[in-house]
Amino acid sequence: MKKLLLLLSFLPLCIWGNEGMWLPCCLSKQTQQVMKEMGLELSSEQLYNPGGKALANAVVSFGGFCSGVVVSPDGLVFTNHHCGYDAIQQHSSVEHDYLRDGFVADSLSKELPNPDLFVSFLIRTEDVTERVLQAIPVGTKENDRALIVDSISTLLAQEAVANDTLLRAEITPFYGGNEFYLSVYKDYYDVRLVFAPPSSVGKFGGDTDNWVWPRHTGDFSVFRIYADQNNQPAAYSPENVPYHPDYFAPVSLGGYEQGSFCMTMGYPGSTSRYLSSFGIDEINTDNAAMINVRTIKQAIWKNAMEKSDDIRIKYASKYAQSSNYWKNSIGMNQAVKELKVIEKKQALERQLQEWIRREPDKRSKYARVLTELELNYRNRRNAARAMAYFGETFANGPELITAALAVLNFDFEAEESDLERNMRQLLEIYANMDISVDKQVFVAMLKEYATEVGKEFLPDVYSLIEKDFKGDYQAYVDDLYARSSLKTPHGFEQVVKGDTTYVLFDDPAASFAIDMLVKFYEFNQSVEEASMNIEKNERLLNEAMREMEADRVFYPDANSTMRLSFGMVGGYSPKDAIEYSYFTTTKGIFDKIRQYKGDSDFDVLPSVVECLRRKDFGRYATGDGNMNVCFISDNDITGGNSGSGMFNGKGELIGLAFDGNWEAMSGDIVFEPNLQRCIGVDIRYVLYMIEKYGKASRLVDELKLTD
Repeated sequence: MKKLLLLLSFLPLCIWGNEGMWLPCCLSKQTQQVMKEMGLELSSEQLYNPGGKALANAVVSFGGFCSGVVVSPDGLVFTNHHCGYDAIQQHSSVEHDYLRDGFVADSLSKELPNPDLFVSFLIRTEDVTERVLQAIPVGTKENDRALIVDSISTLLAQEAVANDTLLRAEITPFYGGNEFYLSVYKDYYDVRLVFAPPSSVGKFGGDTDNWVWPRHTGDFSVFRIYADQNNQPAAYSPENVPYHPDYFAPVSLGGYEQGSFCMTMGYPGSTSRYLSSFGIDEINTDNAAMINVRTIKQAIWKNAMEKSDDIRIKYASKYAQSSNYWKNSIGMNQAVKELKVIEKKQALERQLQEWIRREPDKRSKYARVLTELELNYRNRRNAARAMAYFGETFANGPELITAALAVLNFDFEAEESDLERNMRQLLEIYANMDISVDKQVFVAMLKEYATEVGKEFLPDVYSLIEKDFKGDYQAYVDDLYARSSLKTPHGFEQVVKGDTTYVLFDDPAASFAIDMLVKFYEFNQSVEEASMNIEKNERLLNEAMREMEADRVFYPDANSTMRLSFGMVGGYSPKDAIEYSYFTTTKGIFDKIRQYKGDSDFDVLPSVVECLRRKDFGRYATGDGNMNVCFISDNDITGGNSGSGMFNGKGELIGLAFDGNWEAMSGDIVFEPNLQRCIGVDIRYVLYMIEKYGKASRLVDELKLTD
């Protein structure tokens, strides 16, 4: 430890092990050295090695919204329960309630296909900044710059996969658009559900415990990748066979201790660590809109879900996704205030202004950056707030309008595979919509939007409601649903069949959706100039900050590309006289069942309770005979990291990351090293639930277990 502290004292500030979401392809020598000193035993080539075997080869983007890790030679993938929740819900019914009871496939033939689920393997990443920036003439206006970047990116992506139609390439901007990287992926489309614990395990604690430590949630699910006979990607077919990876992660039964090295690898979605103080203030406003609107919508959903198992299953996945970000927004706004995030950012900006004044050659480029940012954020403030409410109330509100927008935008000329996928997704909206519930949401959204925004931001439909329905939102919604053919797939079927008796644009739901599209276009037009100026100056601010701290090794903001983070297992102290341990055990499950008796968030199936009471933990027990459930490290993660493997220094899987902690909910904007923690489910608890509760030892037998 003394050697580590000595080393860190000579390194740039941001190389402290617990901060940073690093590109595996581009680890600096300083970063590699710190990782080694902290306990990593793998070389950089063992972490990432295009064309060779490396740990990164076992890490997948799961569905484009989560992460996962391949753990067997037959393509088993471990991810979070909440990442697989939508797939589990789609297979569930009142008769076969896999959400409540869990799911176990006792053979390959019983594993369940999921037509719209895919996983992506990263093939390689390379820096293409020079090629992109060379295409942008000096003095190019911001909107023209965006078009040029888009065009050259398309060309570079096509060039990268020209010789292999099974590959997909993307160009992604980094550091606000100052740098660009090419990522090449191979996608596998036949991904089948293998195992899911009951929700009383996978979601134990529900909304109450979400984003909170200590945690006792078995947040995992198991899927399998299938391929054709040549081990290549293929659409679902009964003829497909389990995928055989070139590398899969070994699984450790050895556990961890306070101070153990811990590394995550996955696909974090989005952070804004380099955003200006003005941008952070706007995020607070957006969050407030989400909090207000979703509080209303979720209350309607939850009330209906508690009264009907059918509605509970239909709305389970939607509710879980909505409430997750709702609570995240509450925590973020609270943390921004309590941790004085904006004040800290303002202090850094004052430091930058002083640096610019001391550097004459920088003044012409950077002197007005902060002034222009302040001006343009102020110019779009009211419209941006209205847009935030508009998105939550209408674009993310009544599902009838979601369906209407999908019908209006349906591409009948798409390739057959895309056409089938789009059709399934549209029909899925209808399959999981209850008309009575949706009408309640619609009325509530109309009221909330009108209450929160000025009259200048109201769509034309509000004049219609006032004129024809005397301002009665319920009467308007009742009439709309009564007359719309789009409240069921019938209207869409009429469009497909070319029924001349049905005019889509005259359907009241379609008319409402068109009114929304027109208003959204007006919003964008009203803020276009300010938004372009903000984009340019945020990029210049990012560039200026990196120049000011040229001796610092920077990491880029998360943007859904593969990243690794590293740190140590360990507890923390959120407040004076409060100390949190770094792990929880099954004892805490029973404690919470007693503490929250009658609370559905803590209801546990009797079969699970009985299994835990037996304490038949076997080889998964800790040295004292107990069973660890969750643990925490100071790894740097965010949304999208859910399902990321948590690895020890040997690259062996010790857990699955699934959450952050309440005290550091501002982590997407600023990292708080003393508070920020990554919550993971202990892999031994995962295996215990699979083998002892699920009686699925065939799955454990596939793994490479180490002590």
